[in-house]
Amino acid sequence: MSGILYIISAPSGSGKSTLVNELRSIVPNLEFSISYTTRPPRGSEQNGREYYFVSRPEFERMIAEDQFLEHAEVFGHYYGTACRFLEEAKASGKDLLLDIDVQGAEQVRKKVPDAVSIFVMPPNREILERRLRRRSQTEKMDPKVIERRLENAEKEIVNYKKYGYILVNKILERAVDELKAIVLSQRARGSAKTLTAEDQELAHIADGCLLARSHDKVQPVLQSFRTNL
Repeated sequence: MSGILYIISAPSGSGKSTLVNELRSIVPNLEFSISYTTRPPRGSEQNGREYYFVSRPEFERMIAEDQFLEHAEVFGHYYGTACRFLEEAKASGKDLLLDIDVQGAEQVRKKVPDAVSIFVMPPNREILERRLRRRSQTEKMDPKVIERRLENAEKEIVNYKKYGYILVNKILERAVDELKAIVLSQRARGSAKTLTAEDQELAHIADGCLLARSHDKVQPVLQSFRTNL
């Protein structure tokens, strides 16, 4: 089955980009949507590779012309997914992966109710802060930005219940295996073929990440952020 839309969201610093890159290297026929943004490039980022960097007036023109599947303003900058990426993926018989925040995910779910949604969590607040501070040394990030992202992470994690699958990125290799299992099992279930033993094993791994089965692994994360969910 092709044309499946996957949504993946996570607080900044949760390792989502690494997971996505690993997934794309091992799963074929999976298109990745590059977001548009009005924020300036960081470090070695290049236009058309990490993001399409555009001016604020250009982004607002695209909003007015209804060119976005979703868009949001985060930390004073616009981010958005152009509708053309979903149309192009469907036309080529491929699946599409969207790496978007919780605001954008909410918009996409309303437009594409059958989208497969995945939320990635850090193991705990301490590890998230450590990752952000390590990244700040490379990107020369203002310390105030780190604090703001930690505050935003707590607000975003509250939304985990809106997602179909939950990944806690404690061990990268395991999280990659779980993400791969979710994508491939969704494909297998949507096809007309009889499930193989491998398909069934992937489905078993993916089912272990379903929201309904994630309470025990999610609670320690929530407690580290002092949430009462």
